[in-house]
Amino acid sequence: MTKFTRGMIMAAGLGVRMRPLTDDRPKPLIEVGGKTLLDHAIDRFKDAGVKMIVVNVHYKGEMVIAHLKKRKDVDIRIQDERDKLLDTGGALKKALPNFSNEPFLTYNSDSIWLEGMGSNLGRMIRRWNDAEMDCLMLLAPTFNSIGYEDRGDFTMDANGRLARREQQRVAPFAWPGVQIIHPRLIAKGPGEVFSTNRLWDMAIEEGRLFGVRMEGTWMHIGTPAARTEAEEFLRGLHAVA
Repeated sequence: MTKFTRGMIMAAGLGVRMRPLTDDRPKPLIEVGGKTLLDHAIDRFKDAGVKMIVVNVHYKGEMVIAHLKKRKDVDIRIQDERDKLLDTGGALKKALPNFSNEPFLTYNSDSIWLEGMGSNLGRMIRRWNDAEMDCLMLLAPTFNSIGYEDRGDFTMDANGRLARREQQRVAPFAWPGVQIIHPRLIAKGPGEVFSTNRLWDMAIEEGRLFGVRMEGTWMHIGTPAARTEAEEFLRGLHAVA
């Protein structure tokens, strides 16, 4: 089994939909359940055995950098994109020298979840098959997700192979911003600035995009209302406990 000791947290977004909460801070430093979104992501990675994390920064990047200096328990490398946003795919491509041509985990910092049976990242790591996959996504069932209001992103066959949601249809799974991706796929990205969607389409065409169903409850913290809903959900759990 491949050991995944390196990962990347995507923390360079503008946080426009999260205003006014992001007027004075970047979205990764918004707190949910008494912890910043960024620390939620770092702690998930640490629990899965990740020891080195690349974090890209843009909007109010100096605040993210200052916050990360407090974390002494993991090797954090800053990818400074304050001069130019590279989009998600471009950010991954710029970060490739940190990963020695080995597959690694990525995590969008606006996503948290409560675990179900066991560790979702652990299940992804065990499922990874370098011979048949270029990308393996964690996929959240839309029916019990919090803060997600779209029609789903992907369908998944019995072997875990993914396809895009068809136009005018509903798909059962949404991507909660977590994946294992191989540098060989990222290297195919067009130019310096591009979306990871371009890479996924390439992987789908070659039958090399796969998924693992999330066990638990996903919370997409994309708007102030979604953050409020997540806080109320977490408070309800504490009240029951």
